[in-house]
Amino acid sequence: MPTPAALAGIAALIGDPARAAMLAALLDGRALSAGELAEAAGVTPQTASAHLAKLTAAGLLGAAKQGRHRYHRLASPAVARLIEGLLELSVAPRRVVTGPRDAALRRARTCYDHLAGRLGVALADALAVRGAIELTDEGGAVTESGTGFLAGIGITPPARSRVWCRPCLDWSERRPHLAGALGAALCTRCFELGWVRRQAGGRALDITPAGWRGLADVFGVMPERLQG
Repeated sequence: MPTPAALAGIAALIGDPARAAMLAALLDGRALSAGELAEAAGVTPQTASAHLAKLTAAGLLGAAKQGRHRYHRLASPAVARLIEGLLELSVAPRRVVTGPRDAALRRARTCYDHLAGRLGVALADALAVRGAIELTDEGGAVTESGTGFLAGIGITPPARSRVWCRPCLDWSERRPHLAGALGAALCTRCFELGWVRRQAGGRALDITPAGWRGLADVFGVMPERLQG
């Protein structure tokens, strides 16, 4: 069972501004090199390597090698939820506008491996309205009719045991979007269909013309729902 000392240790690791910047840079689910993370944190490559070693030893980061290169990514969805939750808490109470100032991030972004922002919330709402999913504060479930609907757009439950459907409180909208394996599969499918594409250098997503049509035809999500 985790001890208070272990909790304090994790908090101290994340509390360093450079390490916090590195973790936030990995929230889009990509694996980045030490050099890229050094740039994101504004530190030297040598300093970045020391920070990355500590984060990896603590189980917050995982690493993968490809040829001569070594890449780092968040170790698990649980780590992503932790960082996203801390970002939510870091918003000053006096601010009326919640979440990121960037309008593109507010409209559509990735939250580790699933969709967030107005797009993510709108898709969760659309699936709930059509009775495909049931969401509560404690969890979520896909209905029988929802299983058929999702299969029709190429999304089926995974063979592995990861939680299939669960809500994730959106940082900017302060309402739930979809996480779990379903949220990841929905995000992947939107990329496969060419409905969304990444903006360079961040988590923000562009919705393509095909995406606007698909969101309206399949989910009933109209463009005005995502503006503001």
